[in-house]
Amino acid sequence: MSYRAAAPVSICARIQGREVARAQVLRWENRRVTAAAKKLGVVVPDGDVFVRRAALLDAKLELGSAQIAERLARDVRGADLVGRTNARITSRRRISVTELYISAGSAAGFVAWFAHRKSDERAMLAACPDHFVIRPRSDGQLEVLETTGGSPLATRFFIDYVDTSTLVTAPDPSFPHQIAGVARASDGTAIGGVRHQFRDVEGGFHANLTVEFPFLTVSHMIAEHRWHLACEFSNWIEAALADL
Repeated sequence: MSYRAAAPVSICARIQGREVARAQVLRWENRRVTAAAKKLGVVVPDGDVFVRRAALLDAKLELGSAQIAERLARDVRGADLVGRTNARITSRRRISVTELYISAGSAAGFVAWFAHRKSDERAMLAACPDHFVIRPRSDGQLEVLETTGGSPLATRFFIDYVDTSTLVTAPDPSFPHQIAGVARASDGTAIGGVRHQFRDVEGGFHANLTVEFPFLTVSHMIAEHRWHLACEFSNWIEAALADL
């Protein structure tokens, strides 16, 4: 799964008010391929980001979710404790936001694609090197094991795309389509969530991507996660346009 768009498409990110070209996001992704491979203890070739992305995906699929979870268990225990502790200290949140402007497709079309493909392991893992396990649970939640932002630890959480009860980010009525849900730690503690909103614009659509973190999350992680958002959603959007 290469995630190259089937037809020419422009995806421009806006991070902290600054325009970021697709090539810059791909360079960030290439660096994170190296970091993710090291964390998993696998080897990927040097060179083109598309080749390296595919090689890392193959390595993840070959390891399988159970072995990946075992390799990252120490990370997960530490991150889970930090997340739960932060959530108990205060319910306030810190926000990481990235915007994308896409020159093709539609908001409704992408949101429908994501709803259909969020249970597709290949599609979810391929979108960002820092995605390690993403799989549906019998209760309808999505289990996610990933490195968020610039964290040294991989984090495991469960996201419910039906529950928005603890989100602090209000829906924007000018964005009629959204992907939103609460993220919970292993014991059910709400530790954050997402409210990703989408609207059509002339020639394409606009994505306003928002992740809520525990308030005590360090600034570096908030900043780095903006690039994580640009990476994963740019890749998902290219995949959606290729499918459609």
